[in-house]
Amino acid sequence: MTPPIPATGVTVWHDGNCPLCRREIAMMRRLDRRGAITFVDAADIDSICPIDRGALLDRFHASENGTLLSGAAAFAAMWRAIPLLRPLGLLARRPLALRVMERGYRRFMRLRPRLQRLLR
Repeated sequence: MTPPIPATGVTVWHDGNCPLCRREIAMMRRLDRRGAITFVDAADIDSICPIDRGALLDRFHASENGTLLSGAAAFAAMWRAIPLLRPLGLLARRPLALRVMERGYRRFMRLRPRLQRLLR
């Protein structure tokens, strides 16, 4: 049985084994001064995942008020929870802006393995 997705707030699942992800999440934790985001290391075998762990680690995932999001939409949800980044997250609610951001996210995902090797 799959665990429920949190009904309120923002939860972010990240790959704690990825050096890029660790840096990004560390920065987001510093910016999240209100503690509005629950960060979950999906690489930790003891963590609770709302979908298959492999699928969760393949793309960035977040839930926002009970809705599971991935890719650029998940980043936008995280940004909306951080006052400094909220304008960018709100911009992503526009379909065209989200499509552009998702395209950029997909390009980044193709480069991610090489970038990970450089940072290890």
